[in-house]
Amino acid sequence: MMKQTLILFMSSMLLSPLVCVKSHACTNFLVSKGASTDGSVMVTYAADSHELYGELYYSPAATHVPGEMRQVYDWDSGKHIGEIPQVEQTYLRVGNMNEHQLAIGETTFGGRSELVNPKGLIDYGSLIYIALERARTAREAIKVMTELVDQYGYYSSGESFSIADPHEVWLMEMIGKGPGEKGALWVARRVPNGYFSAHANQARIRRFPLNDKKNCLYAKDVISFARKKGYFSGKDEDFSFADAYAPLGFGALRFCEARVWKAFRRVAPSLKLSEAYVDGSKGEVPRLPLWIKPDKKLGVRDVMELMRDHFEGTSLDLSQGVGAGPYKLPYRWRPLVWEHEGKKYFNERATSTQQTAFSFVSQSRSWLPHAIGGVLWFGMDDTFSTVYIPLYCAITRPPENFAVGVGSLNDFTWESGFWVFNFVANYAYSRYSDMIVDIQLIQRDLEGRFVASQPNVDRAALALYKRSPTLAVDYLTEYSLDQVKMTLARWRKLGEHLMVKYLDGNVKDEHGKVTHPPYDKSWYKRIIEESGTKYEMKKLKGDEATSTPDTPPGRCHAIPGRMDLIPLCLPDMPQ
Repeated sequence: MMKQTLILFMSSMLLSPLVCVKSHACTNFLVSKGASTDGSVMVTYAADSHELYGELYYSPAATHVPGEMRQVYDWDSGKHIGEIPQVEQTYLRVGNMNEHQLAIGETTFGGRSELVNPKGLIDYGSLIYIALERARTAREAIKVMTELVDQYGYYSSGESFSIADPHEVWLMEMIGKGPGEKGALWVARRVPNGYFSAHANQARIRRFPLNDKKNCLYAKDVISFARKKGYFSGKDEDFSFADAYAPLGFGALRFCEARVWKAFRRVAPSLKLSEAYVDGSKGEVPRLPLWIKPDKKLGVRDVMELMRDHFEGTSLDLSQGVGAGPYKLPYRWRPLVWEHEGKKYFNERATSTQQTAFSFVSQSRSWLPHAIGGVLWFGMDDTFSTVYIPLYCAITRPPENFAVGVGSLNDFTWESGFWVFNFVANYAYSRYSDMIVDIQLIQRDLEGRFVASQPNVDRAALALYKRSPTLAVDYLTEYSLDQVKMTLARWRKLGEHLMVKYLDGNVKDEHGKVTHPPYDKSWYKRIIEESGTKYEMKKLKGDEATSTPDTPPGRCHAIPGRMDLIPLCLPDMPQ
């Protein structure tokens, strides 16, 4: 048993928020303008849920008549919550980015369960998509979101939001006030220029400046409410949002903060952030900073790769140990927390996970017109084996293969991007260490081409834009949709190739010859340690006169003209 995956839970630790186990357990990275190689503002998002189908939510720009109402549905359950008055003009929305390059992601931290208001009208998903329909900048989005919950009440548990526009990126955290109380408690902080931040299902804003409206906004009663509830009793300047409304327990530390820690280690190895930040075995742990300065600036490919992490290179590495099997599979089937002989244990929870419905890297670029500057790099399923495809933020229609209503979680179809990517990923889980090499060859080729082509695509679109913005949008629409079609065709072909190459546990070489590569030596050693002499070859008297090949001698031959009969296994004929 691996030490890092079989650590005993103390009963008191189970009191920590575990929403990241039960709900959308997501990961967001936030890259400020000065932290990127080209001046882009970027955020990432992975919608991780075993019950969420991967689709691209698309909504065209629209003008609405007085009295028109917008329906509100809880994103998690699909339950109709109510309706609110529609505004006169709503903006075009491509997934989680709108036509003004505004992008929003989220992670659920849950927090204090008594602060959920079942009578609230606006859930966290509706907050995101309504803000994208009504706001042009990150600050406007914060205003829209907080005014909505003040007026109609907040329906969900605690949430962290990443909110980016072409100039700045904000981290906002929000929780309700409980039954019978409208509004919400929230704090929003602007990530300093040149810095990188992250959140992963645990509230991260602790102390914050009380008199810096340029960089920090908050609900007027965020501190007084905590006092009233007995969550806090110190001076205002010592108030910590996360400690008051989402105290850090072992589950939140190991399943959630650990993902932030690993991203920080990759972005700034010079900080030497040790595993003490997330180990939790010694009780009190040091707290991670809210943001860090990267050792070097990040390009869009760098940010994509941050989403592909299984704790490699640490003692938490999911590709190691008995749970990974002989082919180093870096995933563990649920439940995340399990029990044996009355004791509780857990598996690690990494950034890259098998249950991702969709993920994205948003790119907002201030030096280009909005229609050209905003790119949603969108991927279906597991981040480690997906392809991030560029979708420009003003495309006039969604890709057919990503559109809402094409297939479902219970309805497989080759027309669905979700199912094409799941077909490849799920087959790869059977012989992961080998098949992921084949997958990444195509993945890197496609993403490399997209990134290399981007300057030329931008230039062509800009030339058209100067003649007519409509021409540029039409060009970018066709370009984006073509990349989706091409990628899915190639990915389906990849799945067929993997089926042929790895049929029946064998591996065909480049000439199509069947080979039988053995398990790793360490796996054979594990079998021997567990079974002793059970599988040891014994010497019998007859062994001296016969050979023992890998497979019984002879091949199975069908009788010519009698295909209805079961084939007979006959000895090989001399050549």
